[in-house]
Amino acid sequence: MQINLPDVLAEVKAQFARYEQALVTNDVAVLDELFWDSPHTLRYGVTENLYGYGAIKDFRASRPAQGLAREVLKTVITTYGRDFATANIEFQRAGGTKTGRQSQTWMRTPEGWRVVAAHVSLLS
Repeated sequence: MQINLPDVLAEVKAQFARYEQALVTNDVAVLDELFWDSPHTLRYGVTENLYGYGAIKDFRASRPAQGLAREVLKTVITTYGRDFATANIEFQRAGGTKTGRQSQTWMRTPEGWRVVAAHVSLLS
């Protein structure tokens, strides 16, 4: 298994940067694009458990667009071979005091890199 092949790592970092920008600007179209359109996709949020792309898309469409700014404190992206990666960050919401954690599992699909599983939580 080849870990962090430079070209693959660059691809995933670029897609993760797109995701982060879309998240803080509430660019729902890009957020929807970057999640795998599959019933197998899941996202565990701070207050919700979402199973399947449809549930994630519906959540994004109804989520408030305020209070999304955050500072990323630490990022760890690791690629495994050419088609699988994880992206993990610690973050803090603008004006907030709690540290959040976000984990994503990325997979290369025929359409490009897509998040297949995600988890967001806050430390108390």
